[in-house]
Amino acid sequence: MLKRRLILALFVVLAIAGIGRSGFADMLVNGAGATFPYPIYSKWFDVYAKENPGIKFNYQSIGSGGGIRMLSNRTVDLGASDAPMTDQQLSDAPGKILHFPSVMGADVVAYNLPGFTGTLHLTGPVIADIYSAKITKWDDDKIKALNPGVAIPSQDIVVCHRSDGSGTTYIFVDYLSKVSPSWASDVGRGTSVKWPTGLGGKGNEGVTALIQQTPGAIGYIELIYALNNKIPFAQIQNKAGNWVTASLAGVTAAAASASGNMPADFRVSITDAPGADAYPISSFTWLLVYQKQTNKDVGEQIKKFLGWALTEGQTLAPSLQYAPLPAEVVQKETAQIQEIQIP
Repeated sequence: MLKRRLILALFVVLAIAGIGRSGFADMLVNGAGATFPYPIYSKWFDVYAKENPGIKFNYQSIGSGGGIRMLSNRTVDLGASDAPMTDQQLSDAPGKILHFPSVMGADVVAYNLPGFTGTLHLTGPVIADIYSAKITKWDDDKIKALNPGVAIPSQDIVVCHRSDGSGTTYIFVDYLSKVSPSWASDVGRGTSVKWPTGLGGKGNEGVTALIQQTPGAIGYIELIYALNNKIPFAQIQNKAGNWVTASLAGVTAAAASASGNMPADFRVSITDAPGADAYPISSFTWLLVYQKQTNKDVGEQIKKFLGWALTEGQTLAPSLQYAPLPAEVVQKETAQIQEIQIP
């Protein structure tokens, strides 16, 4: 009988200890936003949770527009966007929001062109004309001029774009607005724009699926989505006049133009950057947090996570085709973490 009582008591102690652990494990940091960095954020949240038992991240990959909206409504603790918030968005928010560049990545112009086996070459102005419905056939003279000696099928171009508010869109149309005056005046830049033509897909995942399923398709997606799905993508002529393929080196070269001139609030564009090797549709992506936190435990975990992301997290980026941040940017961000106020 005594032995049974001892065993029962042990079970009670273990159960109580388990409740304590599960109570701690129930602490969630909720985030939402960009699909562009979703693969690296998923990796980060998984690794960080394993290294810090009891903390979990719940991240909804809904697009940059949704992330900004949910953070502004204080529906989530952490927002994510590939487009820096506008002055108006920051003014409308119920508190000061800080931008933290997390990694850098590239938009690629992917295509599904049956019968074409070469590497497609495109310039920014020609891409703008395709998305403006001024070029509607793959064998258009402007495309053939960029690809001399290459047989390009005579097929209708099916334009694919995002249907949701998207930082991936912002990066793409920010670039087009810099290289095409007509695009800048007629369509412009934003996380959502009025597309002159095309089919819409939700998230990078949705546009990737559209490209795969649609012969003649062209669409912009984040580099990792093209690589993971083995979708070909174009070489783009950069500002220096060189043909470049999206790569970590090309993104890092694009960021070099901003590293020494990073604004204090980290809201900067590196599309169409100068440099012989710069890939022209490159961008930082940002994590967004309120300067004044409302929950002590969550706020402390956000500060700790940001510090981890800027150090250990950076080492995980290249394996998923994201470029680590320049050292100068990391140094400035590390100082900004201390501006986050915990109640």
